This record gives sequence, C-alpha cells and structure tokens, in this order.
Amino acid sequence: MDSCHFGGDDGQVNISPLPRQGDVVVGRDVAGRTLRISGHPESGRVVLSIWQDTVCRATVRLLAEDVPAVVEMLARSAITPTSAGEDARSLDTAG
Repeated sequence: MDSCHFGGDDGQVNISPLPRQGDVVVGRDVAGRTLRISGHPESGRVVLSIWQDTVCRATVRLLAEDVPAVVEMLARSAITPTSAGEDARSLDTAG
C-alpha cells in the first residue's frame, strides 16, 4: 500500500509516492500538513494518512464498506463557513 509504514524504535518511516488512486488534501492550519487519501481496490481498503512535509504521522486503514459512514460523519461534523466566521473558499488539493 502506498501509505506510511512506521519503522522500529528509530522512528523511521518509508516515504511513498503520492497515491495512484486517490488525492491529497492540503491542510490550512499548519504549513506542510497534508491528508493523503489512497484507494486500494485489490485489498478493499481506503487509507487515510496524515503527513507533515515528508514525514507520515498517522494512518487509518478503512474497509471499503466503512467509507460511506465516514463520509456521512464528516458531513455531519462540518462547520459552515458563515457560522465559523471564515470565508467560503474551495478546498486545496494536490490532484
């Protein structure tokens, strides 16, 4: 899978290429922070990984059937730009 893999005690990670099937969302709160979303149909997984520059900080491997529930949770949790006092700009992606 093209996600990060944590190494041993030395904290090494394998840096992987951008997802072949998926996208990268650029964070707005911290410079260099991204969320990689990569689909792996061969294993029935979608991997979410949080990166700071070239270092993977965390991953979550979802089963394909769990994705709709996660999308629903995100939609329910969304704060509208008008209620948060932010401007309504489009989400930055690398894809």
